[in-house]
Amino acid sequence: MKNNNGSNTKLILLHPYIQKQGSSNRLWLLAFLSFFTVAFLVTLIYTRESFSTNAAIATTTPTTTTAASAAPLPTTVINTLLHYTSRSNDSFHMSYTELKPISDVLRKCSSPCNFLIFGLTHETLLWKALNHNGRTVFIDENRYYAAYFEELHPEIDAYDVQYTTKISEWRELMGSAKEQIRNECRPVQNLLFSECKLGINDLPNHVYEVDWDVILVDGPRGDGPDGAGRMSAIFTSGVLARSKKGGNGKTHVFVHDYYRNIERAYGDEFLCRENLVEHNELLAHFVVERMDENCFQFCHNRTTSLSSS
Repeated sequence: MKNNNGSNTKLILLHPYIQKQGSSNRLWLLAFLSFFTVAFLVTLIYTRESFSTNAAIATTTPTTTTAASAAPLPTTVINTLLHYTSRSNDSFHMSYTELKPISDVLRKCSSPCNFLIFGLTHETLLWKALNHNGRTVFIDENRYYAAYFEELHPEIDAYDVQYTTKISEWRELMGSAKEQIRNECRPVQNLLFSECKLGINDLPNHVYEVDWDVILVDGPRGDGPDGAGRMSAIFTSGVLARSKKGGNGKTHVFVHDYYRNIERAYGDEFLCRENLVEHNELLAHFVVERMDENCFQFCHNRTTSLSSS
């Protein structure tokens, strides 16, 4: 087309297709955003439901496990353990008649049962198994053996103690404790702060805070005149039983090798003959009751074990 001036004029026409193409791109973009939003919401809802389900499973699983672990050992399992332990080839193992009274008390002990044992012996794993719902702690005079045993059996809770007593001094130690019965060697006290020569005061703090239901004295092992003897273990057991703050007011204390002079003399003096419920030459079973802190006498019916021995 020409104008009046003779110059060329260009006419530009917009084809409707271009406008439609722009509208189409916007529609595709809107559709994509809508799809992405819906997908995101679906994923979010599914994730929350899965998390809630897993949380519910995690919450209920421990309860089921705890209930299963709290079940007592079947009688057949207990009898089997006692049978094979008592028939061991170990020269120092306990017989069935020695194991049975301790097993019976553990079976009747309210759960969780607190069981303290002086001595790591052939029966250590048996005691742990029989008290599988409770707390079982072992005290031994040999720190290397205690560490080795814990490494070999990580489920065992063992501590070592350095005894300062000697078997040859058992009479003097008993006399000293009787002289200090209103002070350092009183029957109700926290031994962690005691200076009594017979008291064990170097155990971990929490050992003195536990209300022990059953105590077994089967160590130390030394028999010679320079051996530590079981004087401190028996005296400490008597104090722990009488100094309980809670739980059952009675504590079952077993003394092994009761036929020996020291075990019998110290058992009669600090656990008391009046508390002896059954015994034979190898095992004595005492039931010691909690006492008032103002009481300064171990036995109500006082006996002089020192003179009789």
